[in-house]
Amino acid sequence: MAGAGPQLSGRQKVALEAMAIDVWTPRIEFMTPQAQAQAPAPATAADEWGALEREALACTNCVLHQTRTRVVFGVGDRQARWLVIGEAPGADEDRQGEPFVGRAGQLLNEMLRAAGLDREQVYIANILKCRPPENRDPKPEESARCEGYLQRQIALVQPGLVLAVGRIAAQNLLREDTPLSNLRGRVHRYGPAGIPLVVTYHPAYLLRSPGQKRKAWEDLCLAMATVPPLRSTAPAQAAIDER
Repeated sequence: MAGAGPQLSGRQKVALEAMAIDVWTPRIEFMTPQAQAQAPAPATAADEWGALEREALACTNCVLHQTRTRVVFGVGDRQARWLVIGEAPGADEDRQGEPFVGRAGQLLNEMLRAAGLDREQVYIANILKCRPPENRDPKPEESARCEGYLQRQIALVQPGLVLAVGRIAAQNLLREDTPLSNLRGRVHRYGPAGIPLVVTYHPAYLLRSPGQKRKAWEDLCLAMATVPPLRSTAPAQAAIDER
């Protein structure tokens, strides 16, 4: 085979043909405008979020889909620096389809404000997307079948810090059964990326045990020292105490 065709002159080609030597000419294909328009565009983060949410809303992976009113997917800034993860939806969340509403949600909002963040500046999700009947604890098989949704949310958000709210959230994320009191006060690491994870009390527990709010404030201070919030406003412990 002779050299590349485009570099050969007409005289050279004639000579090669007379010698019964095939001339190789590279084939260059150009995509027509119509073909370019039909080519699939690369998936965007919005596409991935949309696909994930549609999948979660139609989920029947466990028995909880039989009793739920609404799937509680998650809410907030999908590029947030802090990702707040709770246990499971309660009655209010099941009705509204949003995590942490009602009195516990109001207290969580105040906790975030004390840390210099508005609710809209974090992303909030739960271990479970559907409410367990009578607000019972999630069963291991329910958490396992719902885990993939949360892992994909974490991968999409890529947070700088995970705030695990409550015992069940902390134990599921850290894959251990250590009491919450022993998980507080230090920075854990979550997943292959080693995302810093701080454990604190669930707002519903703080409503029942207001004397523990001081400890919750200590947890928030640890989180702020580990990954400072986006805003630099001065924290206010009084905002929590007043709830």
